[in-house]
Amino acid sequence: MPPKVKILLVDDHPLVREGVANLIRQQPDLEVCGEAASEPQALEMIGASRPDVVVVDISLENGSGLELIKNIKAMHPAVAMLALSMHDESLYAERALRAGARGYLMKREAAKKVIQGIRAVLAGGLFVSEKIAAQMAEKFVGGRTDADASPVTQLSDRELEVFQLLGRGQSTRQIADHLHVGFKTVQAYCARIKEKLQLANATELLHAAMQWNENPPGN
Repeated sequence: MPPKVKILLVDDHPLVREGVANLIRQQPDLEVCGEAASEPQALEMIGASRPDVVVVDISLENGSGLELIKNIKAMHPAVAMLALSMHDESLYAERALRAGARGYLMKREAAKKVIQGIRAVLAGGLFVSEKIAAQMAEKFVGGRTDADASPVTQLSDRELEVFQLLGRGQSTRQIADHLHVGFKTVQAYCARIKEKLQLANATELLHAAMQWNENPPGN
């Protein structure tokens, strides 16, 4: 009997991990080789358990799923990754793929499609919704650019994370601690966000971030 495919789950919500793990355990050829709730724990477990696939939540309570994907890609290029997220795919799917994931799945779809997604990325394919596949094809042929979309799409991955955290009411210091970067680095991100979104000052930035957080794209 061939060895089972090893899958590592990275999500800071134990119930989400449990739900995905139960689906995986129903497959005779798949097994969960570990579960992690943070970036450092995930990287340590990947080194120890050598998974074939890592299922990564984009939003980790203490860190960044996108940065984790980039780090896994750099340190363990043979590991396939499937991004799992509650965030709207129109804003995050392409970012996750650029970071190194081979697929993107909304959490509300996970129960129906996570096994399909795991098998797709394991086989070397891409796994995204038909909507995202169509959007990416349209961009490829030059029919649509980011300029046609929300100004928020112009933000880099880190800038978007800072914008999100501002919208959740976190201070600059709290954001610096959350992202493990310096206070001045976060200030620099804020300055670039204001410039890209054409916001005059910190008050406008905070208002825009809170408004966007309350009504994110896709809602």
